[in-house]
Amino acid sequence: MILKMNGPLRIDNLRHYPAETVVRLRCLLGAGASANPDPHRKGFYDLQDEDRAFYINVSRTGTVLLLATWPREGAHHAPLPEAPLARAVACCG
Repeated sequence: MILKMNGPLRIDNLRHYPAETVVRLRCLLGAGASANPDPHRKGFYDLQDEDRAFYINVSRTGTVLLLATWPREGAHHAPLPEAPLARAVACCG
């Protein structure tokens, strides 16, 4: 399924991941991301990016809780650009 969220998006970064990670998640959700619902927990999803996976919860109020993120298996990891936050912000317009 594709999970896409419109409008202002609040993301709670519970594990204090780098700002670039939160911006990347925001871009994914704004553009529409491939998501698999957790069959055991309502409102919980695995999101897939090119080289990262995210585990999130979308609350009834629409707040997104970033619970975990990790590199995807078999993904080709390119070196990070010099300014990853600038690149991530650019993708969101």
